[in-house]
Amino acid sequence: MAEKTLENLFHDTLRDIYYAERKILKSLPKMARAAQAPELKAAFEKHREQTEGQIERLQKVFEIIGKPARGKTCDAIEGILAEGDEIMEEYKGNVALDAGLLAAAQAVEHYEITRYGTLKRWAEVLGLTEAAALLDETLQEESQTDVDLTAIADAAVNAEALRPAA
Repeated sequence: MAEKTLENLFHDTLRDIYYAERKILKSLPKMARAAQAPELKAAFEKHREQTEGQIERLQKVFEIIGKPARGKTCDAIEGILAEGDEIMEEYKGNVALDAGLLAAAQAVEHYEITRYGTLKRWAEVLGLTEAAALLDETLQEESQTDVDLTAIADAAVNAEALRPAA
């Protein structure tokens, strides 16, 4: 059996996040429909558009390393998205729904931030300068989305979750 190197690990992790982004892209419209606060709906819709661009960037990274853009099942994102589905089901029509959706979305963001941070660093170590720049662009978007979600939570959503429905 051949020795596995950082190049193999980079490719495997790239396949993992590619799968995750495609799953996230499918789940964002459902989350937007479930959200009650207009600013949260808008945030999910904006992130859907960003995710499409992120998938395109990942496809470019696959081209750079000369591999086909193919995902590999990501159990982590499957679990995080399943938790989000559970929140949508259990809190539907309740004041805490948006707070739960925000928490689920931030779990997704934090996963993506860790993956993109690692991939960017590995790309730098591997001398893949263009790939590192593409991955960094996505890392910056994911980090900003996390900040934006926190601002929405702080502005109203968490306080609304405290109030019983009228």
